[in-house]
Amino acid sequence: MDGPARKRDLLSISDVAEELPSLLERAARLKSERQRGTGRATLPGRNLALLFEKPSARTRTSFEVAIRDLGGQATYLAPADVQVGQRESVADVARVLSRYVDAIAYRAFRHENVAELARWASVPVINALDDLEHPCQVVADLLTLRERWPGGFRGRRLAWVGDGNNVLHSLLLGCAAVGLDLTAAIPEAYRPRPNVVQAARALGDRTGANLAFAASPEQAARGADALYTDVWVSMGDEADEKARQLAFQRYRIDDELVALARPEAFVLHDLPAHRGQEITDSVMDGPRAAVWDQAENRLHGQKAILELLLRPGPARRRRK
Repeated sequence: MDGPARKRDLLSISDVAEELPSLLERAARLKSERQRGTGRATLPGRNLALLFEKPSARTRTSFEVAIRDLGGQATYLAPADVQVGQRESVADVARVLSRYVDAIAYRAFRHENVAELARWASVPVINALDDLEHPCQVVADLLTLRERWPGGFRGRRLAWVGDGNNVLHSLLLGCAAVGLDLTAAIPEAYRPRPNVVQAARALGDRTGANLAFAASPEQAARGADALYTDVWVSMGDEADEKARQLAFQRYRIDDELVALARPEAFVLHDLPAHRGQEITDSVMDGPRAAVWDQAENRLHGQKAILELLLRPGPARRRRK
């Protein structure tokens, strides 16, 4: 089979840890080219399958526009279309889709399914969100921070306020990879997985990134260069909604919390936002919000990811 000499997957942000600076540089260049109308079709004829178990607005749209801008096309497979692991096994879906497309972006409930799909697929698999990580989101997050901090990540500190969820897992690893300090304020019962924290700190030891946990949102926000929050109840956590609402009621980014950060600090949210819960209207709609740039940067980050995993090569021949 012609094509890339070695199949690469993006299941965790750690899979591109060494390449993150160059990946972000390429994403920034792709953004500039699109704004100037000088973009090129660097992946002509490539086909991307969007295999989704969860609904999406930004992830689906940004991937579809990204591959189209690069000269390829996307095929969307909704939750009812495939029913991965129910109507067909993960392995069978992987082997079939590998005969049709050049890459698969998989938005799943369980990380184990994403890893299983990557194991059996002969084309690159991109984790478009699962219960463990959201690497594509964090590429966009780091691109947004890079744009706001022309001097780089060193000496900057990001404050996370909220749940120790999949986004934070990828953010811990991503910040560690680029040397960015991160302080997280999270209720004790909702801290991130210890093995992810351990891996991120090991990576941070090499880059100089300090990853810490604060006793309160105020402690995390004080003197921070940027603030980041996410929903209190993610998809899949609905059964725990009442307990989460109670546990997180103090973990909200509002004007008072923003005032504790540096005067030039800004606010991130990966969306969709539950206004009035983890973030207030006045912050979301105010001058300190960078959430709309952050949402746009999903497009440019995913272009860079697709280029990295699908470098141009001879037309692929399907295995018979």
